[in-house]
Amino acid sequence: MDVKARHLSTMDLFQDLSDKEGEELDRITTVSSVRKGKVFYRPEEMGEVLFILKEGTVQLYRISPEGKKLVITSLSPNSLFGEMALLGQQMHNTFAEAISDCTICVMSRADLERLILQRPQVALRMLEITGRRLRDAEGRLEDLAFKGIPARLSSLLLRLAGNSNQIMGLTHQDLAEMVGTYRETATQVLNDLKSRHLIEIGRKRITIVDREGLVTVAES
Repeated sequence: MDVKARHLSTMDLFQDLSDKEGEELDRITTVSSVRKGKVFYRPEEMGEVLFILKEGTVQLYRISPEGKKLVITSLSPNSLFGEMALLGQQMHNTFAEAISDCTICVMSRADLERLILQRPQVALRMLEITGRRLRDAEGRLEDLAFKGIPARLSSLLLRLAGNSNQIMGLTHQDLAEMVGTYRETATQVLNDLKSRHLIEIGRKRITIVDREGLVTVAES
């Protein structure tokens, strides 16, 4: 099994594959490097492939009729995308764009369906992954509906940091688009959080210095 196949077999989606199945997975997937700014698909385009992000960051987002961008999620390595169009939806409902140089594995609809017939648990894991993303999107939608900008942004920072205290590689514009506001507003809120000694701000780096205090703001 080569490097690509080993990488894929360590993902939750393809765990427990036999060596033979791993070799088949290697055969039916292609790997390509893409530059920052590449748009993989747009709303209303047919979904014919599954994308697996090996390196880099990909954003899923929508554009309002007024031209305002709302980021649905930012995907990190080992994430998959494009799956909704393969689960009966047929058409994509978001944009998917590389926001850094990326390495992508691609699998066709026909090959994915054949793999699912051989390994039904792959379909179950895909549903689990999609379900987690939907729950996250629902949480963000609730924030948009019921919380002000400081609470939304604090909640986002906590979610992005996870178990660490670092958020790397995102600009103020990126954060603004993820909470549905303008860059100037996001910058003002971040500076306020900094003045309250809840966070520190560097170049494309935010450090949480008072997690409990940030949680209080997020829940306000």
